[in-house]
Amino acid sequence: MSSPEKRLSSRSSGRSSAKSAAGRKRVLKATRLKPATKRSPAGKARAHKASKASAPKKATARRSGAKAPAKARAKTPTKQATKTVKTAPRRVAARPIARPERKPLPPPPQPTFEEAAAITAFESAHKEFTRGRFAEARNQFRTLIDKYPGVSEVAARARTYLAVAEARLRTELAQPRDADSLYDRGVIELNRGEYVAAQELFERALKREPEAAHIHYGLAATRARLGAIDQALKSLRRALDLQPKLRIRAQRDSDLNALRSDPEFEQIVFAPAE
Repeated sequence: MSSPEKRLSSRSSGRSSAKSAAGRKRVLKATRLKPATKRSPAGKARAHKASKASAPKKATARRSGAKAPAKARAKTPTKQATKTVKTAPRRVAARPIARPERKPLPPPPQPTFEEAAAITAFESAHKEFTRGRFAEARNQFRTLIDKYPGVSEVAARARTYLAVAEARLRTELAQPRDADSLYDRGVIELNRGEYVAAQELFERALKREPEAAHIHYGLAATRARLGAIDQALKSLRRALDLQPKLRIRAQRDSDLNALRSDPEFEQIVFAPAE
């Protein structure tokens, strides 16, 4: 058996050998030199600035904690988030409006034989009335009312015209009967625009005095107002033949304006007097 002193010496020698080996390793590590890198002055300045700029960022990161970078990233919008997608508006198809079907109108009712005959009789009587032949118009209206009482609308209109015709005939009986008075009354009716009444008065005056030039002239003016061109030219020619001085009056008379477009008017009015 070995003594205790030998054990201690062996242990101490093992420790010293281990220490020496560790020291050698440290010396070897220390002797390994890193390759020297030459930095330019500008590079040094940039590195110095980068170190200064990174210092406050680290401080703020320490103060705010670990969640600060996540919030900062959330605040900075990405390119994909900034892009707005434009979508075209959807067009809603219009619903067709249901329109009620239009039924075709029924054809107008055709007049019966009696109604057609009553209308024809009324037109004939009305024509005599417009010509100023009130006595004949009165007789025709009376016949129409007696013959077609069932045609209520036509009979009612015939009664209205019958009353007017009878009133005109009563005034005729009260009017003067000489030619000059009838002519003066005709001029009054002509100036009032009552051309039918004026025509009747001039015609009655000519029956009493057929060679009166002024009455023929008044009748020509009245017929021109009524649109009876041929009859008006005939009366005007007769008036100028009887009294050529009336040509000067006819050239400026507004009552004869309806005749001026007719070439016969130029021959009658502007022809030299014989």
